[in-house]
Amino acid sequence: MKVVILCGGRGMRMNEETEFRPKPLVKIGHLPVLVHVMKIYAHWGYKDFILCLGYRGEMIKDYFLNFDEHNNDFILEMGTRPKQISYVNKKSIIDDWRITFADTGLGTNTGGRLARIKNLLAGEEDFFLTYADGVADINLPDVLRYHKSKKTVGTLCGVNYVNPFGIIKPKSGLVAVFKEKPRSSGYINGGFYVFNKAIFKYVAPDENCVLEREPLQALSKKGQLSIYAHRGFWHCMDHMKHVEELNALYRSGDRSWMIWEPT
Repeated sequence: MKVVILCGGRGMRMNEETEFRPKPLVKIGHLPVLVHVMKIYAHWGYKDFILCLGYRGEMIKDYFLNFDEHNNDFILEMGTRPKQISYVNKKSIIDDWRITFADTGLGTNTGGRLARIKNLLAGEEDFFLTYADGVADINLPDVLRYHKSKKTVGTLCGVNYVNPFGIIKPKSGLVAVFKEKPRSSGYINGGFYVFNKAIFKYVAPDENCVLEREPLQALSKKGQLSIYAHRGFWHCMDHMKHVEELNALYRSGDRSWMIWEPT
């Protein structure tokens, strides 16, 4: 079961960070958000990743090529002898991951990125897809079971979002109810998907193909898009405010999305 992660966007709403690095490498705690996302999948045994790269994709390649050096103290011996690295109390952060790095274009949209890695999914009946900027304490085997039970082309995870504003209900010119940032009863797209290979009938390698527009709208109209209601923790990372919120949760020890940590 492969996991496709869309990693190529520019991240314009986080320009303070993304001017210098791709958004997937922006850190929560001491690890990039991309690694947090991958560890969620790896926790459930899904460790075969395809990263759809674009903006500053070479930095993502370099990060993983030098992963141990980024995340451990080490001693480097060099000079007349062959270069040699030895680690100091090496930490085991990842275990048996297989990562395919696929350049899907600098300005390609989400549907185009997916279409461009079709050949890397040959033989796969179903696969996971997500973004590199959202975390959740989601039960992925349960999502997969639900997807298979619905027998649809796609399943997306819906989450109840927190309204960024307070809600006021007036009565006779007075405030009858005031709720500060209530959780909505509706759902938004939480960004965790399962797709059947039939999705490739709906996406094109054109860089302007946006997965969340025509392809998902077409699936919805045909009754081929299911929604899995996730009622646990979920947090996106669209703005610097979200980066600050996630890091504040991390520092406080309230790390609900880090399901790989021992309880």
